[in-house]
Amino acid sequence: MKKLFNNLFDNAQFAGITFILPAIIGTVIFIIIPVICSFGLSFAKWDLLNPISFVGLENYKNVINDSVFWQILLNTFVFAISTSVFGVIIPLILAAIINSKIRGSDFFKTAYFLPFITPMVVIGIVWGWMFDPNIGLINQLFHIHINWLYDTKFAMPALIIVSVWKLIGYNMIIFLSTLSTISNSLFEAAKIDGANSFQVFKNITLPMLSPTIFFVVIITTISSFQVFDLIYLMTQGGPFNSTNVLVYSIYQNAFEYFNVGKASALAYILFAIILVLTLIQWKFRKKIVYNEID
Repeated sequence: MKKLFNNLFDNAQFAGITFILPAIIGTVIFIIIPVICSFGLSFAKWDLLNPISFVGLENYKNVINDSVFWQILLNTFVFAISTSVFGVIIPLILAAIINSKIRGSDFFKTAYFLPFITPMVVIGIVWGWMFDPNIGLINQLFHIHINWLYDTKFAMPALIIVSVWKLIGYNMIIFLSTLSTISNSLFEAAKIDGANSFQVFKNITLPMLSPTIFFVVIITTISSFQVFDLIYLMTQGGPFNSTNVLVYSIYQNAFEYFNVGKASALAYILFAIILVLTLIQWKFRKKIVYNEID
């Protein structure tokens, strides 16, 4: 009996390893090895054609001494922070409204979620037309003339609007899934005690939602710092680098300027920024998340 059990365990273990082996191989080949290689390339000079030459910290020094880098870094923070703030507050408010069982709630859920599953190529084309200064829907609707994507003052706000619009549905669904788990007895007890809708939202809904809010803030912040496709499709970093961000700059340096070393250095600077911000958010989670324990 013991021998049979051991054979079954060995067979189950072998089967488990067999099933996860393709995922492990894929992770090693397409994630771990490129990460290690890119880290090494951040200390080297390579143009994809000539041999790789070691230059030490020269790439990092060139990045820090480049005035354009600081403009790109500022653009990245402006985009990420704005998208994270509006991309959390607006879905939270919408989720609270829809959860109040308004008429047509299923329709609104579908309508708000559709942009998230729409390909970014389609979104870039449609919104590019809407922001067109001559025939765009927005200028025509409000009877204004703004060169949205061609003006350094309005290009970044336009991209933030599109990014938040695309994120609203996903974050709203996450909030709704948590709201559905909150016991109605809490809301009924608050109303019996005389609490109005704002007080219920502030003192019951927000604390109960705080773990989900914390999660949404982290994933929204990380995704906002990694934005690329929206920039590539709508502005290509222009005008005059007013919408250029770190990930798009990495792409430019690697595949347009053929400076792979500098691109790798930028990638690890971005990694360090995201890591530090995530650790800060995690450090303060006890002050943000209700009833949080280690």
